[in-house]
Amino acid sequence: MLISRDKEKKMLLEALQAEDSQFIAVYGRRRIGKTYLIRQTYDKMLTFEHSGLANAGRKEQIQAFTASIKRAGLEAPVMPTNWLDAFELLKDLVEKSKENKKVLFIDELSWMDTQKSGLLVALENFWNGWASARNDVVLVVCASATSWMLDKIIHNKGGLYNRLSCQIHLKPFKLYECEEYLKSKGISISRYDILEMYMAIGGIPYYWSLMKKGRSVAQNIDAMFFADDAPLRDEFKYLYASLFKNPQNYIDIVSTLAKKKTGLLRNEIAEETGIPNSGYLTKMLDELISCGFIRKYTVLGKKTKDALYQLIDFYTLFYYQFLQKKRDEHYWTIQTDTSVRNTWCGLAFERVCFDHVNEIKAGLGISGVLTEVHSWAAKADKGAGAKGAQIDMVIVRNDRIINLCEMKYSISEYTYTGKDDESLRNRITALKTACKTRYSFHPVLVTTYGLKEGMYSGRIQAVIKMDDLFHKG
Repeated sequence: MLISRDKEKKMLLEALQAEDSQFIAVYGRRRIGKTYLIRQTYDKMLTFEHSGLANAGRKEQIQAFTASIKRAGLEAPVMPTNWLDAFELLKDLVEKSKENKKVLFIDELSWMDTQKSGLLVALENFWNGWASARNDVVLVVCASATSWMLDKIIHNKGGLYNRLSCQIHLKPFKLYECEEYLKSKGISISRYDILEMYMAIGGIPYYWSLMKKGRSVAQNIDAMFFADDAPLRDEFKYLYASLFKNPQNYIDIVSTLAKKKTGLLRNEIAEETGIPNSGYLTKMLDELISCGFIRKYTVLGKKTKDALYQLIDFYTLFYYQFLQKKRDEHYWTIQTDTSVRNTWCGLAFERVCFDHVNEIKAGLGISGVLTEVHSWAAKADKGAGAKGAQIDMVIVRNDRIINLCEMKYSISEYTYTGKDDESLRNRITALKTACKTRYSFHPVLVTTYGLKEGMYSGRIQAVIKMDDLFHKG
């Protein structure tokens, strides 16, 4: 059963109605559901389906490709020795097919592109020299190696330049989609529990598929990560290797960013990792952004060149916090209400909020207002008597209002204290001084169960609850 993905499914189905042949690229990180989307959408309409082999040479890749053609109904008279001949067999298969639309699905295409294989030359020849001249071919290519897909297919500067009919970047589920998915599996848990699960694994559908009915969130997390036979025990090792051909430098970047909550400047990343501050670093940072592992943002009042890079991938953050060391199989269950877990909850909740900015805007009633989203921080200056200050999320609105969003993870209604009020007043003063703006400042509390009425609660202009984050846009 395909949950959500309505837009992506529509794009795939529209290709069947096109008057000319269609070339579609689907990409996204490991476990995101690319293959599932394509199979569920096209189902029995697939004329040909093949998946590349991991860690295999050209000969084995071509043999497997030819075997897939044979299973689709074409007997190869001679085993091809190169990709040009292999794609000639695919042409023969298409010509033999009596289907109105010949849907060809090649999965894990990047694995097939071994060193000096000639795969891309053959693919280019197949599409430019043959398939594009027809009106009945729908070619769908897919790979988890997002960097390879971007470089070799989507941003190809050679014969495949500008040849795609459409591209689909499959992204993680939002909270409401995770809720829909669990309901489809007959799993009924509270939104608070869904939120905690999301803070650990993000919106990766495969991770959610591992949840078992009748278990608590803590029991599910223990079973996924900490048990002796935990299915995700070695996930980190495979995750980056599946996305990047030379993953170590990418791992060095994310491991460095994992140590810094607010992120690092580009030159700081280069200094910490030892990676030269060059175009190579730019490429890796851009690829990590495209894969959804990190984000690039500017601090309010700072220039673009002073942008920070911040690790935002939920699983990676959870890994560096809890999974690097061998733990007891019931580790997460016994972590309930410990200081380590509570600190993690606060930081992870902030990441969820940044992952749901549109939902926060909808809750504020400003979905149609042009905005910029920043974070803001100022270092302490003992000489000037200024304290350090930080605001989690700053939404600068085109209607001359700035929403100062405070994220507070709580097991009940949040009590806004005199200490909170003093801290807020100091930060507003510091922000006004730093940015020299005449915009109005509206403090916003983003929390789980809302704000408890009290002496200082009136200062908060709006409250975004957990339920708002589950808003279906």
